[in-house]
Amino acid sequence: MRNDDDMAVLLSTPVDADTLRRLHRRLEQAAEQADLIDVAYTTIDSPVGKLLLAATPKGLVRVAYAGEDHDRVLEALGRKLSPRILRAPKRLEEAAREIDEYFARRRRVFDVTLDLSLSRGFRRLVQTHLPEIGYGQTRSYRDMAELVGNPKAVRAVGTACATNPLPIVVPCHRVLRTDGTLGGYIGGLEAKTTLLDLEAAA
Repeated sequence: MRNDDDMAVLLSTPVDADTLRRLHRRLEQAAEQADLIDVAYTTIDSPVGKLLLAATPKGLVRVAYAGEDHDRVLEALGRKLSPRILRAPKRLEEAAREIDEYFARRRRVFDVTLDLSLSRGFRRLVQTHLPEIGYGQTRSYRDMAELVGNPKAVRAVGTACATNPLPIVVPCHRVLRTDGTLGGYIGGLEAKTTLLDLEAAA
């Protein structure tokens, strides 16, 4: 058995990045084999900044902008879904590829399976209808309220768009104010403008 001094030396020995990556990969594989990952996540670079992608066995459950604070997003996923969260990029490969293709203007519709369990009630209803807005098109909050059968719920539609857990993939960026101005956006107005400009230029 090692004494305390030996252990202190071991713990203070620097570990290089390659070793850490190998150890994490082994942890990821062991957790996969033991079916211990309830929420897998990774981060990817994009023209609108670093994005956090998270998925459950049901599908992609969260896309988060850096401005939302990825650590806080992961903490919230731990509370709302499961504390068994692990960085597991392989589980997010399809979602990452489709988002890359979208930004490269090679994809207009997302096919990745979604898990909408973070939304309920009216918000979920609105978010379910958002993909009906075609690539390069926009609708107003009022249009969306009418589409879901509740014309007076314009403000509630705005809230549903603002709390969309799957921005970009579920295209709340295509919803504007009735007067045609941008309105709010979870990723910020610069990101919303980037997405709209990307689609308009196609």
